[in-house]
Amino acid sequence: MEINKFYIAGKFITPNGKEIIDLINPATEEKVGHVVSGSVKDVDDAVSAAKQAFQAASALSLEQKKTILQEIIDGMDVRREEFAQVISEEMGAPIKVARGAQFSSGKVHFVNTLKVIDSFSFSEVHDNITLNKLPIGPVGMITPWNWPLNQMCTKIASAIAAGTSFVLKPSEITPGAAHLFAEVVDKTSMPKGMFNLIHGYGATVGRAMSEHNDLEMISFTGSTRAGIDIQKTAADTIKRVSLELGGKSPNIILDDVDLEKAVNMGMKQCFFNTGQSCSSPTRMLIPEAMLYDATKFAVAAAENMTTGDPHNEEIFLGPISNQTQYEKVQSLIQDGIAEGATLACGGTGKPDGLEKGYYVKPTVFTNVNNKMTIAREEIFGPVICLIPYKDLDEAIEIANDSPYGLSSMISCADEAKGHEIAKRVRTGQVIVNRQSRGEFPAPFGGFKMSGNGREHGTFGIDEYLEVQAVIN
Repeated sequence: MEINKFYIAGKFITPNGKEIIDLINPATEEKVGHVVSGSVKDVDDAVSAAKQAFQAASALSLEQKKTILQEIIDGMDVRREEFAQVISEEMGAPIKVARGAQFSSGKVHFVNTLKVIDSFSFSEVHDNITLNKLPIGPVGMITPWNWPLNQMCTKIASAIAAGTSFVLKPSEITPGAAHLFAEVVDKTSMPKGMFNLIHGYGATVGRAMSEHNDLEMISFTGSTRAGIDIQKTAADTIKRVSLELGGKSPNIILDDVDLEKAVNMGMKQCFFNTGQSCSSPTRMLIPEAMLYDATKFAVAAAENMTTGDPHNEEIFLGPISNQTQYEKVQSLIQDGIAEGATLACGGTGKPDGLEKGYYVKPTVFTNVNNKMTIAREEIFGPVICLIPYKDLDEAIEIANDSPYGLSSMISCADEAKGHEIAKRVRTGQVIVNRQSRGEFPAPFGGFKMSGNGREHGTFGIDEYLEVQAVIN
C-alpha cells in the first residue's frame, strides 16, 4: 500500500512532508509499500482543522452521534477483508487473527459505545448544582503497531460519543488500517474536520502534537519510554495526557486447578498475536510442587504452536512485526540464558525452515526468579517465564513486584477466592479463569508504569469530557 495522502478537514490532501517511510512485510522482509511522513506544518494544519470543527462536533445530538457510530460499523463491515489483508501484510498477523480478533476488536468499540451511549449521563442535577460533562476540546491520538485497528477505534468511538474533534497519528509501521478507516469515515455524516489523519515518526509528528498549544489532550498507547516523553513534552501546555503503556502481566495459577488446562490457557493467551500484546500474561506463577508438570505442559503447548506464513489459515504464530523488535526479543532471550534461567524450549535464532522473516521460536523459560531481566522487562514476543512460588502470599508479592500494573490472570477452582485475590493484585484488569467479559465493556488501563486513564465503554467516554459545575 502506498499512502501519499493525509485526511484533513474532510479531504484527502497532499502533505507538506516529503520524507518516505518504507513499509516492510515482516514475513518476507520485502518492501510492500510506503507512507509519507508528515511535518510540523502538517500537524498545524490537522490541529487547525480539528479546532475549527470542534464547535460542530460538540453540538452533535445523541441521535447524530449514534448515526455516525452505526455508519462506521457498516462501512467497516463492507471492507473487513481489506482491513485484514493490510494488517496481516504490514505487521505479520496470521490472517485468521487479522480477520478475527484484529478486525473485531476494532469494530466492537463502536458496537459497545452504541450500547452505552443512551444511558450515559452528560448532565446531572444535585440540589442547586448542575454538573455538565462537556467535550474536552481537540484531542491528539497516537496509536501503536501491535493492534493497529483496535487501539485507534477505542479512542475514536469514545471521542465521537463525547462530541470532540481529534487528530490521529498511527504507527508509521502499520499505517494502512488507519488509511482505510479514513476512507470509511469519508462516507459518513461526521462533520468535516472532526476526524483528521496524519502519518509520521513519533519523534517529529508525535512530539509536535504533544507540545501543540491547540490540543487539549493527548491519548497515547505504546511503550512506557515514549509515554514518559509525551507526558514531559505535554506538561508545558498543561494538557490532559491519557496513557496506556507497557505491561508484564502475571498469571497466578493456584494449586486447586486442572493444571494442564490452566497452563494451556495461559500459553495461548500469552502467545496470541505472536506475544505482541501489552496485556499478555508473560509471567506464569506456579506452586513449587507443580513446576515440573507445569513446565512439561508449557513445552508441549509451545511445540504444538504452528509458526510460519501469515497467509496460511493454520498458522498460530506469525513473525515479529519489525526488525528492531525482532532483535530486541532475541537479545532478551539471550539475557534469560545468560542470567541462569532454564531454557525449556525455543531459544535464539529462527525456527527451522524459516530463514526469511522476523520469526521467533516459541520459547519457554522455567526456574525463573523475579529479579531476572526476562521477568521484569516487556519482551513483546512468544516468550514466557515460569516462576515458582511457595505460598499464596509469595505469589501475590511476586505478581506485584513489577514496575508495571496493566493486567493479570488468576487460574483457580474457587472463583470466589479468585475474586478476593484479585483485590490484592495491583493491576488495572484482573481476569479470573479467562471468563467472558459479558455485555458490559470492561474498562482497560493500568497502574504504575502501565499508564493512567481508562478506555472502553463509559469509562472511555469520560476520558474525553470535562466536568463543569453550574451553581444556581
